[in-house]
Amino acid sequence: MSSHPPFRKVFAGVATRDQMFSLFDHHRDDPGHDPLNGRIYAGEWFEITIGDYHFMLNLLPPLFRRTGMFGLSQYKAGYVTSVFAELRIRGRYRWFHGFCDMTDKRSPEMMRAAIIAHETKALDSMTREEKLEAIWNATHEDFKGFAGDANPDAWPKEDRGKRSIVVNGGAKGTILKLLENLTDDEIDHLLPLAMARGKQRQGGDDGS
Repeated sequence: MSSHPPFRKVFAGVATRDQMFSLFDHHRDDPGHDPLNGRIYAGEWFEITIGDYHFMLNLLPPLFRRTGMFGLSQYKAGYVTSVFAELRIRGRYRWFHGFCDMTDKRSPEMMRAAIIAHETKALDSMTREEKLEAIWNATHEDFKGFAGDANPDAWPKEDRGKRSIVVNGGAKGTILKLLENLTDDEIDHLLPLAMARGKQRQGGDDGS
């Protein structure tokens, strides 16, 4: 039985080159993140452009190369590295990046299968956790942070260090709330905005 972390989508839409590089390192400020251990990234994936797929292919000699897939020879940390895949889904080619823990040699094929399974489900196939990740990654730095960074006494001890985000509190105005505590209604409101923001930033650029 594989011990590889589950594969999960962390960005809504197709990432631009700037967004791609940001997602490569988006856990850098997470409390307790060990830069020598890439396990926190293992299993994360998102869609990229064809231009960025070929850009990364030509950037460094690949760790491995198979039909429609290659891995970077420069590891993220530990045994975790970037794997890029070209997949034909519902009759058209699309391009993806994911982090695989190469201690499990099957992980690139597991990633491929997980992406295809996810993208061929119903349109609303994202899990709650994936939606939260997509919202977090599309939110501007000015409107997200970690509970207790500015005012530790404003948060219960058990919540300090958790991800927090600014939301519309109705009559209360904007409020700071733990990402994990967003209601379904708040997620339903924020997710389309996150997806639209991603498309707007993409701006038709294919990354080439």
